[in-house]
Amino acid sequence: MLLQDQRVVIIGGTSGIGLAIARASIAAGATVIVASSRQSSIDAALADLGPSATGQPVDVQDTDAVGRFFDALGDIDHLVYTAGEALSLMPISDLDLDRARGFFQTRYFGALNIVHGAVPHLRPGGSVTLTSGSAGERPGAGWALAASVCGAIASLTRALAIELAPIRVNTVAPGVVRSPLWGQMSDTARAEMYEGAGAALPVGRIGEVEDIARAYLYCMTQGYGTGAVINVDGGALLV
Repeated sequence: MLLQDQRVVIIGGTSGIGLAIARASIAAGATVIVASSRQSSIDAALADLGPSATGQPVDVQDTDAVGRFFDALGDIDHLVYTAGEALSLMPISDLDLDRARGFFQTRYFGALNIVHGAVPHLRPGGSVTLTSGSAGERPGAGWALAASVCGAIASLTRALAIELAPIRVNTVAPGVVRSPLWGQMSDTARAEMYEGAGAALPVGRIGEVEDIARAYLYCMTQGYGTGAVINVDGGALLV
C-alpha cells in the first residue's frame, strides 16, 4: 500500500474533504492523526475512521499550542492542511476589514503556523499539502477576498517548496464540492447551486469529497512534484 507504516497529520480532518483524505490515507496503509478546533468533531470522526486514527483538538492560531501538539506526536511523514470556514462573498462596496482579516486567520495564518510547528518533525521524504481553491485563478464578482486568500496560499506553497526542500510542498485547489462548507445555505439554495455549477462544467457535475481526496493522496505519494498548485475543479478554469 502506498502509505504503509507512514503517519499522516490532517488539520481539519474531521469533516468534508479532510475526513475523506483521512479515509483514503487509511485505505492506503497510513496511520492518521486528525485535528480540529472541537473535541466533539474529533470524536465523531474517530468513530467513523476506526482504530487506524487518533485525534486531538488544536488551535491553529496559537503558536504554543501548535508546538505542544507536534511535540507530543513526534515524527510524522505527511502534513495536510484543510482547515477553513466557508468563504462568503464580500463585494468591495460591502467591505468589512475585521471580517476580511478573520478569513485569513484560519486559512492563511493558521496554515503558516501549522507548517512552522510541523517542520521539525517531518521525516526525510515527507510532504506538506495545503488547500486553496479555483477562485484564486478565476474569481467572480464579489470574490476579491476569496481570490486573495487562494493567491496567498499559492505563493506560500512555492516559497515553502524552496525553503523546506527536500520536503515537498504542494497545494490542492478544489472547485465546487459537495461538502459541509456549504452548510450555511438552505437545502433548496444549496441544491440549486450544485445543479447550476455542475451543469456549467465540462465534466457535467460538481465534485465529491472523494474526488478531491485522491489529489491529496497523489501529493503525498508521488516523489517528484513540488511547488505545484493542482486544480481539481471539473474543468472550471476552462469555461
